[in-house]
Amino acid sequence: AVLAEALVVFAIVLLVHAVVWDRFSWCAVALAVQAFYVQFKWDRLLQLGGAVFQFRTAANSGLLPASMVTPLLGIVMKERCKASGIVYFERFGIVVASTGMLVALFLSVIAIGITKPVPTNTCILTGVAGSVIIYTMKYSLTVSEVIEVLEVLLIFVYLSMILLYLLPRCFTPGEALLVLGAVSFVLNQLIRRSLNVVEGRGDPIDFFLLVAVVGIVLLGLFFTVLFLFLDSGTWISSLFFHMMTAVLGLGVVMPWLYRVIQRNPLFWLLQFLFQTQTRVYLLLYWTCLAASACGVVFYQNARRSSGSKKHQASTITRKYFHFIVVATYVPGLVFDRQLLHVAAALCLAVFIFLEYIRYFRIKPFGQTLRQLLSLFLDERDSGPLILTHIYLLLGMSLPMWLFPRSCAPKGTLSGAGALVPYSGVLAVGVGDTIASVFGSTMGEIKWPGTKKTFEGTMTAIFAQVIAVALILIFDSSVNLNSSYAWILASIGLVSLLEAYTTQIDNLLLPLYLQIMFMA
Repeated sequence: AVLAEALVVFAIVLLVHAVVWDRFSWCAVALAVQAFYVQFKWDRLLQLGGAVFQFRTAANSGLLPASMVTPLLGIVMKERCKASGIVYFERFGIVVASTGMLVALFLSVIAIGITKPVPTNTCILTGVAGSVIIYTMKYSLTVSEVIEVLEVLLIFVYLSMILLYLLPRCFTPGEALLVLGAVSFVLNQLIRRSLNVVEGRGDPIDFFLLVAVVGIVLLGLFFTVLFLFLDSGTWISSLFFHMMTAVLGLGVVMPWLYRVIQRNPLFWLLQFLFQTQTRVYLLLYWTCLAASACGVVFYQNARRSSGSKKHQASTITRKYFHFIVVATYVPGLVFDRQLLHVAAALCLAVFIFLEYIRYFRIKPFGQTLRQLLSLFLDERDSGPLILTHIYLLLGMSLPMWLFPRSCAPKGTLSGAGALVPYSGVLAVGVGDTIASVFGSTMGEIKWPGTKKTFEGTMTAIFAQVIAVALILIFDSSVNLNSSYAWILASIGLVSLLEAYTTQIDNLLLPLYLQIMFMA
């Protein structure tokens, strides 16, 4: 299964660079080869319990697929913005690619350093890959861009040491690379942009996302350290939690957002949400869907008998939420993407905040949330945090948040790139859901080394092709320009990756599908 996953990732890397080959392509190929070898060292460390931190069990390290996401995303973003003549975002794509390569290389060096005896061949490969990457960065980045890359690396190192120690078994090494690398990059971007704000206004939509992510992460770090010394389950601690949340929100996050957008954040948000009649209808529709999702949670818990404490929700039951999310995102993508952009950022902040309440057992809702959500746990929720629903939201939202709007004339890219905002809907909402439902109910032929079935994968590909046809019918902004073969190849490869990967597919699959569409 690990070899098959690696073959799929290599196929995606080679296909992308067959289209956008440049000096960074050599770096990406070298990084992929060395990550393939280092992945086995990480897997061996995890099996023997020799890793420095406790990582998620029942999964391989996932270093290869995770290492290639950020570099490939930066490379295809650079090419798209270069074709549009937007120099600023072309340089930004180069910084993203360089940062992804350096952070992945750092994680590989860590694995080699703690492996005994020292693997000579892997050391040589890592040295060659590192030399190629550093040599290319030397002639591609300016001094300020090099400093920016090193800043992200420094934040990643400290953030990893803190969170991986405080949150054991929540991530694999690959998932830690993706999640903590992204948080480090977002934090660094927000700090730099906050310091560079002079008189002009920033784009409130983009800054709202950055401040929401950074603010909620810093809030979690603050309370995690605080509750190392206090019992979080008491009423006094809960009252202090709510008071400090209000103080930090109104005293730090709001002024920070005011500085970068140069207007009152609450007034701007209210004006933005109720600006048009379409937005009001969408908000009412989404409220009904949120109520139905809560209804599913309460209904499934009511069905759980008191005598069957080990009863867990079935795969089909958990996929109800995927259908609800698809029903949420598709109207937003068709009618008002800016509203969906802001609403998804708000939902992410709310989801993480509710997870804080559940994790710290904050009264009066902490224990209730623990009981309600315990029904929907699976083997991926082996740590103290429940992250699968947050990964689902991220998987659906990231292609939209990472969509290079400034490099897209008339708000959309040409060819397969027009489907980039729909990558999460296709890969997770349609493909992963259909594969799980049909594979678990009708699948008989299993892919070698996995529990996934051939029937589930083929049905998922067919369902995604039908979904693309429906998008063409209902979204007039999508024009594929006869790039149907590339779209089919992209969907097929990502569906194969879903069949073989043991990483969080809700997070990984949409990003790879977005990369393929943007290429």
